[in-house]
Amino acid sequence: MTDEALLASIRRHEERLAKDPVSLAFAQLADLYRKAGRTADAIALCREGLVRYPQYTTARLILAKALLAEGRLDEVAAEAATMLETTPKDVQCLRLASDVERRRGNIDGAADHLEKIVKLDPGDREARALLGLLRADPQAAESTGLARVLRDDTFATLTFGATCLEQGCLEEAAAVYTRLLRKDPDNSGAREGLEQTLRARSRRKG
Repeated sequence: MTDEALLASIRRHEERLAKDPVSLAFAQLADLYRKAGRTADAIALCREGLVRYPQYTTARLILAKALLAEGRLDEVAAEAATMLETTPKDVQCLRLASDVERRRGNIDGAADHLEKIVKLDPGDREARALLGLLRADPQAAESTGLARVLRDDTFATLTFGATCLEQGCLEEAAAVYTRLLRKDPDNSGAREGLEQTLRARSRRKG
């Protein structure tokens, strides 16, 4: 959707909601706000609507995505937990929960959610691939030179992770960062390094 089309859609939904302030259309408008970068407006609209419709999972998911865009991880985690209490098999909610746990440095928690996704949808290749990265065990890796290096905690450093990332060795970079995060989930450098690795992986896939 082009910027012009997005703005036109926002205007239409604003007019619709103005005519019927208690309709469920608030969620669609909030999602459009989020896509337009108006995350504060999206959050405010969702919170207001959820007072009337607390079980509206779609609106809560949009709220969580807007909060995630602002980096408000604890609030996202709370929303994800609320959704999963009522819809424990919702793949979108599980994916969101995995994302927020990974960004908080809780690698095993993120992987647990991905395992549930894979069990619910064995054909979800993205979840399976990401799970493989987070659960990778250098001790069980093939005996390549780099794999042998990764078995030594001496090389589990931010510097080595950055080197792997710069050289395009994304699986190895992920292995370094996840090992660091299992030791210290608050390691901000490792958290950012892992996110950079995943973004690079996404770009490589095209």
